[in-house]
Amino acid sequence: MSRTTSPTGSFSVSARPDRLQKIPWTSIAVFVGISFGLAWLIVMPLWVLDSNSSAYLALAGVLPNVMMFCPLIATLFVVFGMKVPARNRLQFLGIWPLRPAKRIIWFIVTMTITPIVLVFASLGVSVLAGWAQLDVVNFSGFQAMLEQPLEDTVLRPVVFTQLAMMPFAAIFNAIPAFGEEIGWRGWLLVALRPAGIWPAMLLSGAIWGVWHAPVILLGHNFNQPNIWGLGLMVIGSMVWGVFFSWLRLRSGSVWPAVIGHGALNASGGLVLLLTAADSSMEMALVNPLGVSGG
Repeated sequence: MSRTTSPTGSFSVSARPDRLQKIPWTSIAVFVGISFGLAWLIVMPLWVLDSNSSAYLALAGVLPNVMMFCPLIATLFVVFGMKVPARNRLQFLGIWPLRPAKRIIWFIVTMTITPIVLVFASLGVSVLAGWAQLDVVNFSGFQAMLEQPLEDTVLRPVVFTQLAMMPFAAIFNAIPAFGEEIGWRGWLLVALRPAGIWPAMLLSGAIWGVWHAPVILLGHNFNQPNIWGLGLMVIGSMVWGVFFSWLRLRSGSVWPAVIGHGALNASGGLVLLLTAADSSMEMALVNPLGVSGG
């Protein structure tokens, strides 16, 4: 089997340019350090501002999205700065070429829908378990989130439009999702692959989960600003991470995982749209990254 070696001689790549011969632990440590450090730096204003201030409320809707590009920056550093891999970078990262094109396109199209179906299923689990109560007549939970209630003649079309637009929202959300997936499934998963497929999938998923700490410890996703909330995020990220990792490895492309991640983000708030306003919900149970989605 022929090999090409990086200029440092440290990390040889087999005849398949999407495989490393051994795990580049130093590069992984740098990747984790950059992606984690930048995430904390970006979100730090939310830690120092009064949570009731207008500045906090404005930044809370922006900074988590900016944070999603941290793994992309870390990937650029290890790929071009540390030269891991030294060659065939687009193929290593699963960006290009799209081969076999028909299978990859089929995966991409399917992933605009599949995570949404899984989120609906997690909502079903929550309802069956008694953790949430549906209101698909008056949509009182959705009404409660609005500054001004909508008339029934307007409310239902608005809700149904939001539901129908979720696959298209998946594509829109794929833009920031790419910032994450190029790091987690594009580079990190493949860098860990010499350890074995399952260890690589689980470890990359766990790292992905811990990376969310700056926002999870503020109560994001689960309303649990503590180690319990972070633990839920790690487990949820490992479960969804196995799914996205399987897509990445099965297709040989990062794009199905990107679209899938976008679809998950687009439909993650479904429970707030379809449940009753007086439904006493524990987000740790009903969130698709929580118990119902695991």
